[in-house]
This record gives sequence, structure tokens and C-alpha cells, in this order.
Amino acid sequence: MEKNNSKKINDHLANERTFLAWITTSLGIMGFGFVVVKFSLFIQQVTLMLNSKKTMNIEHEYSGVVGISIVIIGSVTVVLAYIKYRRVVKQIEEERFTYGSYGIALMSACFLIIGLLLGWHLIDSL
Repeated sequence: MEKNNSKKINDHLANERTFLAWITTSLGIMGFGFVVVKFSLFIQQVTLMLNSKKTMNIEHEYSGVVGISIVIIGSVTVVLAYIKYRRVVKQIEEERFTYGSYGIALMSACFLIIGLLLGWHLIDSL
């Protein structure tokens, strides 16, 4: 086996591992968003069961919006990971890897949005 070919194989395998790490991250993000939505529904149902004569004020309830936003961000992560994976595959084959930080900056912005949404939700629920 040629040394250059072996290096390409290792590069492709590393690229695939990175892609799978991003997929795992996106699944975690989506799962977290799902939990935020479902936990809010659970709390609402328990409150209604315990306080059946009181009406529940849900006009300031943002868990659904926050949770769905987090799931959408997780879904966008999958798409961005695939685009980055395909771009790196092409670069490996052409033997011209160029560093790009746009994906990292975009994902950092998405995680910042998640943090801000959760912070907003927690502050509003006080």
C-alpha cells in the first residue's frame, strides 16, 4: 500500500469520526429540546391535577418555544455537519485542505442562542 494512499484513508476516517461526533452532538441538542418541551407539559399537567379549581396562567409559558428552538438548532447542526463532511471529503481527494472557521463560528452562535433562550426562560419563570 502506498504511503500517500494510507494517509488519505486515515484522513477520511478522521473526517468520518468528526462527522459522527457532530451527529452525536446534534442528537444531544435535539433530545435536550425535546425534554424541555415535555417537562413543561408534565409540569402543566401536574399543576392542573393538583390545582383543579384554579386556572393556570400560561401566557408567559415559553418552554414550548424554547424547546422547539433547541430542536431546530440541533437539526441545523446535522445539516451543517453533513455539508462540512462533504467539503472535507472533496478537499482530501484533491489534496488541498483549507481551514474554515465559519462552521465553528456558526455553531458557537447556535449554542449561544440555546444558552440565551434557556436563560430567558429561566429568568421569566422566576
